[in-house]
Amino acid sequence: MKIASQGWRFVVPAAAIGLVGLGLLRRPGAALFGALIALLGLGFAAFCLYFFRDPERVPPADPDKIYAPGDGVVLSAAREGEGDTVTLRIFLSIFNVHVQRAPCAGSVLKVETIPGSFAAAMKHEARGNARVVMTLDPGAGRKPLVVEQIAGLIARRIECWAKPGDRVESGARYGIIYFGSQAAVRFPAGARCTAKPGDRVAGGLTEIGEWTSTR
Repeated sequence: MKIASQGWRFVVPAAAIGLVGLGLLRRPGAALFGALIALLGLGFAAFCLYFFRDPERVPPADPDKIYAPGDGVVLSAAREGEGDTVTLRIFLSIFNVHVQRAPCAGSVLKVETIPGSFAAAMKHEARGNARVVMTLDPGAGRKPLVVEQIAGLIARRIECWAKPGDRVESGARYGIIYFGSQAAVRFPAGARCTAKPGDRVAGGLTEIGEWTSTR
């Protein structure tokens, strides 16, 4: 299983601490403390290896479909605020793959970092959390689609590797969120959301919508 490179910054220090703990097991009076350090360090290292897994995936090649930007469970698919735009929200637990994938092919128009709160990602209040918002122009006369990486409660770091002017393919890796989060897709006019709350989705693989018309 491939591990996202971002994970090693957590795995290596945690494993080193765990090894120090193992070394303390041989010292009189320090065995209990060493066992605790070893358990915590090696346990966290093992968890990070699992959390930062980055499986290879071959996305379906249907240009008329829109795919999930991440693994998880659909929280909601509804209109939010004014207008007819439907927003799909996906909750990523700490047990889901957290590498984000482009929901469709297109050119990156802009990438915005928006400050906000850090509510638990499964709660309604998470709609106001800190986020990175990427706008994609799918071309073919279709309106831009917006996809969001939303921070959660536990860790508050988001990385978006795509930059304005980049071309991304459907299902291509474009970023990562750390330790529990939410992803959202805002469907423009001319696109229809086909997913519903409770659906389990896989990034780059599960259809969540389709293009129905051009501008």
